[in-house]
Amino acid sequence: MTVVAMSLASVLCALAIVHLYWTVRGVGMGAAVPTHTNGTAVFRPGRVSAFVVAAALFLAAVIVLARARVILVGFPDAAIRVGIWGVVTAFAARTVGEFRYVGLFKRVRGTPFAHWDSLLFTPLCTIMSIAAALVAIFAA
Repeated sequence: MTVVAMSLASVLCALAIVHLYWTVRGVGMGAAVPTHTNGTAVFRPGRVSAFVVAAALFLAAVIVLARARVILVGFPDAAIRVGIWGVVTAFAARTVGEFRYVGLFKRVRGTPFAHWDSLLFTPLCTIMSIAAALVAIFAA
């Protein structure tokens, strides 16, 4: 389970670094942000929101590693167990999406974001949710 936890934590940290880059550089409107069919952004993420997401991703990595006992943190085991199921739930929810622009059941297709969401973002979230569930169930 250590390999799964370390792999998942590595992906979470890589995603956090991308969001930190966006915190410093600003979030581009390319294929990383959902758009309406006319090309306008559904929302405009700012630097603060990019930083919050980066912090949440780093925290998720710490929780995953703590649950697998790769690192020791000062949190009670119960908090780590709740946290790992929070990671599972967050990525499972992202996989399902909000039924319009994001996730398995999105209705708006044909945009650059929708293409990358179907090809990369949603499958990655699915794998991350499953990996976190495996760590939650089988680690420590």
